[in-house]
Amino acid sequence: MIRTLLVDDDALTMELHRSYLARMSGFELAGECTSARAAMTAVLERPGAQAFDLALLDITMPDGSGVDVLRTIRTRAAAIDVIAITGVRDAETVRQMAALGVFQYLVKPFPFAVFSERLSAYREYKQRALATEGEATQTEIDALLGRVRPAVPLPKGLAAETLARVSAVLRASGPLSATGAANALGMSRVAARRYLEHLADDGVAVREARYGTRGRPETQYRWSLRPPR
Repeated sequence: MIRTLLVDDDALTMELHRSYLARMSGFELAGECTSARAAMTAVLERPGAQAFDLALLDITMPDGSGVDVLRTIRTRAAAIDVIAITGVRDAETVRQMAALGVFQYLVKPFPFAVFSERLSAYREYKQRALATEGEATQTEIDALLGRVRPAVPLPKGLAAETLARVSAVLRASGPLSATGAANALGMSRVAARRYLEHLADDGVAVREARYGTRGRPETQYRWSLRPPR
């Protein structure tokens, strides 16, 4: 069993992730912490058979950040894998967590299907790591380095580069309708709307009704100033 530590200061989020973990085979909930200091203490004071294998770590907590937690336990050479589960999306935080060896970086909110996919990938990694002995093949080395991490695929018909362009123009231009985004990017209105809807479903854009013309109000989208924690 993979002994797992949940770290999150929000009670509802903790309850949700606890229920998600209970649905996963091969994982055992071995501890819960609601602060950065408690997480560091829990990891560093659990040696041997009682040690945690995996921490599902929030970034934003009242007494410190998940970056601080991960940096401290790495400095103390604690043998624990970490999956960041957070609403923090800024690139610098992602880079810091990656440099500190985070196994996955999962952005809230997400459905159980995404949670299951990521933890199943980790379980496969762990099984391969434990089974590998002696001289490793390249495939085994890749697995030991965690390169079995799947990216959450975009819906069919959406391209990552175009999604980045739509995100950039929405962030820079303020509220935009599908027509406005299409004109700014030189693409069809239908295609622009698909990308905007994807951003809204992902929680980084907000749908709003724009009035002022006859007929039905037009939907516009704005970059979310308060992404989920």
